[in-house]
Amino acid sequence: MSKDIVVIGGGTAGARLARQLTRRTTPAAASSVPTTPAATPTVTVIGEEEHAPYNRVLLAEVLSGRYGPEVIAQPETPVRRGVRVVRIDRAERVVQCDDGSVVPYGTLVLATGSNPVLPPLRGLGADLPDGVHPFRTLDDCLALAAAVREGTRAVVIGGGLLGVSAARALAERGAQVVLAQQGEHLMQRQLDPEASELLRGHLETLGVEVHTECRVRGLRCEAGEGAAGTVRAVELADGYALDADLVVLACGVRPRVGLAQAAGLEVRHGIVVDDELRTSDPHIRAIGDCAEHNGRVYGLAGPALEQADILAALLLTSPSAAALAAPPSGHADTADTADAVAAAVSAGLVAAVTGPASASLPRYTGTRALTRLTLNSRGTGAGAGPLDLAAFGETNPLPGDDVVRLADATRGAYRKVVVRGDRLIGGILLGDLGAVGELARTWEGDEPLPSTPLFHLLGGA
Repeated sequence: MSKDIVVIGGGTAGARLARQLTRRTTPAAASSVPTTPAATPTVTVIGEEEHAPYNRVLLAEVLSGRYGPEVIAQPETPVRRGVRVVRIDRAERVVQCDDGSVVPYGTLVLATGSNPVLPPLRGLGADLPDGVHPFRTLDDCLALAAAVREGTRAVVIGGGLLGVSAARALAERGAQVVLAQQGEHLMQRQLDPEASELLRGHLETLGVEVHTECRVRGLRCEAGEGAAGTVRAVELADGYALDADLVVLACGVRPRVGLAQAAGLEVRHGIVVDDELRTSDPHIRAIGDCAEHNGRVYGLAGPALEQADILAALLLTSPSAAALAAPPSGHADTADTADAVAAAVSAGLVAAVTGPASASLPRYTGTRALTRLTLNSRGTGAGAGPLDLAAFGETNPLPGDDVVRLADATRGAYRKVVVRGDRLIGGILLGDLGAVGELARTWEGDEPLPSTPLFHLLGGA
């Protein structure tokens, strides 16, 4: 049976895992644990996209024309590009690909990512009308960039993080942009109404027309070259129509779990994993947007990178190649494991731990994810400079929570923190991120707050 590691998916999580696994020899080889050259496994990454791995977070910068595609390329990662896995054979421990190849594995890692959500709109079927674009991959981004011109009428459906980024980028390209958000305010998952209003004002200075509490009913298309026609307008529930040459669908993402479901793995919203990122099959792990840990699917780059790093440490700290494919009962004894973990720490693959936990393998216990966004602008008028924002944790207080806010309308700055007992549980900073480092460290470490007033933490005088 193969001892090799096969990674399905060359995106953020899969590429990071492959780099961590291949950038140096097995850490255990540097420790007192005996190994042989055969103990270092081969890592194969299979990716559907034709492009080399890239930083998905920067796609909006490519769309705006600020960066070329080569700028967002990730460090070199060998990937079998343009190949799609169509079936996982758990009994034989092989994956079957659409090019006819069969790849054996000892450990299989699912890093299949997520798909954009296509809303149930009239006029939107399996084939997208010409002019309608998702905004998830580099190909999506390049297609949009090729289609947009000065004065192009563009409607972005969805006012979350992705929709806001796409609207700003299209405005920078000279498009006439309308942003349609069904919710009460922009970026509802991260911002409160006050911060959202400042964000809205910034977008409007860039020429973006923002509609909130705006429900889209369908697309109006006319006959064109494509089977689904060509989009000409976006129809709203109130009967109003927004003329459109381009429509961008930014309605969220959904974990790609089809392969896992077909293979009989446990799937809820995502592929269910434990603290070692192991699925219901002990030989298969899952990381990134497709993985569900403790009932949560993150869908963000930060957690995907953390999961990849921890899984690399788990795979590399096994004292023998056989342990790579073994179920939990096959772990090494405490002494050998401690040596291997220490080697992984020195290699920078996992953070150091202290106390009794130092004798065990690393675990993924969840990520405290901070959302950060910079909305750049090439304009020179009032309010046309860049706008920075950061949000973390629970930003909507519960009864009994303490809230501290500082607002500076002149500078367009807004800062808010939410405190429960002696713990910082969430915050929003917009326009002035001077305090974000200290606040984020306090929140991520779940540390008791200092005795100094929170006003000083926020940068108050």
